[in-house]
Amino acid sequence: MELNAAKSGWTTAIVAHITIVGCLIAMTMNMEPRNAFARFHIRQAFGCHLLYHAFSIFLNYSNINTGWSVLYIAYLLAIGFGLWGCISYKQAKLPILGSYFQNWFKFIP
Repeated sequence: MELNAAKSGWTTAIVAHITIVGCLIAMTMNMEPRNAFARFHIRQAFGCHLLYHAFSIFLNYSNINTGWSVLYIAYLLAIGFGLWGCISYKQAKLPILGSYFQNWFKFIP
């Protein structure tokens, strides 16, 4: 991937990692013109945010008290990994679920 393409989608990719609302804003920002670097990071961030919220709903209804700290630390590490990839202009997938996120969220422009 070209460095110029990564630099043009850098802001959109950073916004995607902030919160789930930022991810939705980044999706609309990437509608026109479309950028492959931003699309990659939007898919990774959307997967992280969606997984975090799904597990937090599960933990809310279970009696696992230590799960919250583990979930929040894993979420911060995943978002930090994605942000580091954005800052260094790389398309680094998350270690276990990154390739699944790219396949599952193909509907994201």
